[in-house]
Amino acid sequence: MPSLKSIRTRIASVKSTQKITRAMKLVSAAKLRRAQDAIIAARPYAKALGEAVAEIAARAGDGAHPLLDKRPGRRVALVIMTSDRGLCGGFNTNICRGAQRFMVDSRASTDEISLEVVGKKGRDYFRRRKVPLRHELAGATGDTAAVRAKELALALTQSFIDGEVDAVHIVYNEFKSAIQQKVVVEPLMPVVPVALPSGGSTIDFLYEPGKEELLVRLLPLYVESQIYRALLESIASEFGARMTAMDSATTNAKEMIGRLTLQYNRARQAAITKELMEIVGGAEALKG
Repeated sequence: MPSLKSIRTRIASVKSTQKITRAMKLVSAAKLRRAQDAIIAARPYAKALGEAVAEIAARAGDGAHPLLDKRPGRRVALVIMTSDRGLCGGFNTNICRGAQRFMVDSRASTDEISLEVVGKKGRDYFRRRKVPLRHELAGATGDTAAVRAKELALALTQSFIDGEVDAVHIVYNEFKSAIQQKVVVEPLMPVVPVALPSGGSTIDFLYEPGKEELLVRLLPLYVESQIYRALLESIASEFGARMTAMDSATTNAKEMIGRLTLQYNRARQAAITKELMEIVGGAEALKG
């Protein structure tokens, strides 16, 4: 049986850990609130812009812009959005596994899949598995998400226009709630126009400037807004996953403290009983 001193040391250590996990839970909850407000505000804009771009692209026709070019898709760029920090449950592992699943499923239809990894956890995951990375970037925060989205959008659109890649997909955690995040793999480029109703009964608009000029401005903005939205989804999901993980860790620490306290009391009781028995035995020996 462990000594009383070692049990007291363990209880003090677990209490110290519990304070840290409780503080991290509170910090994550505060950051989650801000991140949740940001993603709720960004979703309608990204959706409306996507619908507008898709409709203009459909009316402009094929060849209106290089980002609309449909290719065989043999060379694919996969953008993987992870975090720089851990202690957030299966957040990063689920993303990396989702990316690996996509790579395995696409093996027959692609010649090359290049990885664009955002976040140190994703970088370390694929480095350990000897998977080459095309580019790696630090994880985004609420303050740097816009800059990171612009940087990624410029690099990816240039690679697509130059013919270095035939398609771009992004992998991220879509924020559902603090306890639920969904791994999403969605295409980013080429931009797919909407299907216009057949029969020629659709209403068209007057465009100023023309459709092609609008697409030159809107398509890069669309790509940037989709990446920005995905980054905000990932940030909110990270804080939600960390808050849930730290809540579980705090609860586990509380249960462990209870078990250790019970063990300490039993050991202390056994030690006192042993001392009493020794005293009684000594007194009986003196009487004899």
